[in-house]
Amino acid sequence: MSDTAVADDAPAGTGPDDGEAARPKPSTDRTTGGSIASLFRLTSGHRPGIALATGLTLAASAVGLAQPLVAKHVVDSSARGEVLWPFLLLLSGLFVVEAAAGATGRFLLDRMGEGVVRMVRHGLVARLLRLEMREMDRHRRGDLVSRVTADTTLLRDVVSQALVDLLTGCLVSAGALLLMLWLDPLLLLLVVATVALAAAVVATLLKGMRVASEQMQTSLGAVAAELERALGALPVVRVYRAEEREAHRIGERVDSAHRSGVRTAKLAAVMSSAVELAVQGSFLLVLVVGGMRVGSGGADSLGDLVAFLLYASYLVMPLSSVFRAIGLIQRGTGAYLRIDEVLALPEEPAERPGQAPGQAPGPAQDTARATAPALELTDLHFAYVPGRPVLRGAGFSVPRQGLVALVGRSGAGKSTLFSLIARLYDPDAGAIRFHGRPATSLSRRQCRAEIALVDQNTHVLEGTLRENITYAAPDATEEEILRVLRLTRLDHVVRRLPGGLDGRLGDHGGTLSAGERQRVALARALLARPRLLLLDEHTSHLDAVNEAALTRALADVSRECAVLVIAHRLSTVRHADRIVVLEDGRTVASGRHDHLLASSPAYRELAATHVQA
Repeated sequence: MSDTAVADDAPAGTGPDDGEAARPKPSTDRTTGGSIASLFRLTSGHRPGIALATGLTLAASAVGLAQPLVAKHVVDSSARGEVLWPFLLLLSGLFVVEAAAGATGRFLLDRMGEGVVRMVRHGLVARLLRLEMREMDRHRRGDLVSRVTADTTLLRDVVSQALVDLLTGCLVSAGALLLMLWLDPLLLLLVVATVALAAAVVATLLKGMRVASEQMQTSLGAVAAELERALGALPVVRVYRAEEREAHRIGERVDSAHRSGVRTAKLAAVMSSAVELAVQGSFLLVLVVGGMRVGSGGADSLGDLVAFLLYASYLVMPLSSVFRAIGLIQRGTGAYLRIDEVLALPEEPAERPGQAPGQAPGPAQDTARATAPALELTDLHFAYVPGRPVLRGAGFSVPRQGLVALVGRSGAGKSTLFSLIARLYDPDAGAIRFHGRPATSLSRRQCRAEIALVDQNTHVLEGTLRENITYAAPDATEEEILRVLRLTRLDHVVRRLPGGLDGRLGDHGGTLSAGERQRVALARALLARPRLLLLDEHTSHLDAVNEAALTRALADVSRECAVLVIAHRLSTVRHADRIVVLEDGRTVASGRHDHLLASSPAYRELAATHVQA
């Protein structure tokens, strides 16, 4: 399928904000333990690398823990006048080994973090591209993009640093505490008391940090959504002098993110200060009390006090990393919840086999299908919002060749019918058949392989002219491409563009006029050689010369396949093989132009206004 239909007759109540309350909520446990478990599940497939990196980090930490013992021997040997250089050489070697093991472990963790984020981003992109259209209608595109970019970046820091820092920090802290217990239990009690006080302070801050972080990520998503909205309509913003209003609107979201970020930073600062004060306070207590005991002969030696002090100072890094990791996990949980919300959104139903078992068509069915219309719509009912129907029993057929025009007032359900034919939505009642086969017996891919669609938005993708035209038929030959260029009168665009067919069109085809973008979408649809061509306002941006040329081209195309056109101009309607009149979601008349003028009041009213509804 070439383009995506957007129903211009969709109710206003189906916008992004109306569906926020209906968004599925993940069942993620929001406690610290639940957050750690949820984030750890993301590392599935990377566990061997994590184990190796953790082992290297622990080895580096173990080497670091051995250094105070060597320093103790240096001090004691110096006091006894013994040879020092073997101990100094050993101490230097331990420094080198610690640095090498730590750097290698950190690289492996960072690489693992990038791998996890890559996996999550792939999953998010795949889910977003397959979301049910009703769900896509309920969400803002910019916010969804923010979850793929900003939220996953924060998640990378959590899985590559916080989880391992939490584990290694706890183990190293435990090792340091055991060695301190071996050296002097009384001094250890002083250290444990001050650290426990800091832990109590940290525990009271964690919930507030998680909430503030989640609010900040939500605000950042809103900033992306508002900015995408304004940039997508930049000419309108400038013509109506709304730059300041839009800047203020987006600025409010920026300010909200700033407030949440400041609150997070304040809590993190308090937490960090509590940890540092506890460690420094315990260090000073050990220094004063231990020094007094050495002076009075209450401790084994000065070397013991030096080793204990070194272990006390070594607690700063692992304990800080533990508390920092807990804080980062709480911030990452907010990002994870937003990602999990997207991953919980429903996709389009899974593909079905083209033929159900035991229902292979017989000769009679084959004959019937060979003569069946290209498209049959029977008594279709559909509502975007329950209780507010758009279609109330629409139905008609499109023959295998020929041009059928669909006319009606704005909101009659014309674009909605195209969305149902393209299987972007499923009807609430009624049936759709392609060449005699029920759409429900086909997968969505099989249904969409029958059609090509040019909707009223004439989507042009960022890229080259060739990439846009061959989007639905990437293996098209040069001859086939030149044929559709001639049919859609794009020859002069090729000559004008720097690079010709390989010239870039800019974001949303910004280097093209509205009429040229429309013809690019038409060329893309025609190159696909569909069995059913759907055109929604395909001449709305064309001048009289290009419209006449395109009408002649479509007359040729309609002799090869079925063409269904949403017609808004009398010139298109007049020459159609058949005209279907839609009113309030119902098919009220069908026939040729002259017949409908004589028999259908609704059509006469449309014709009197040149079918501009």
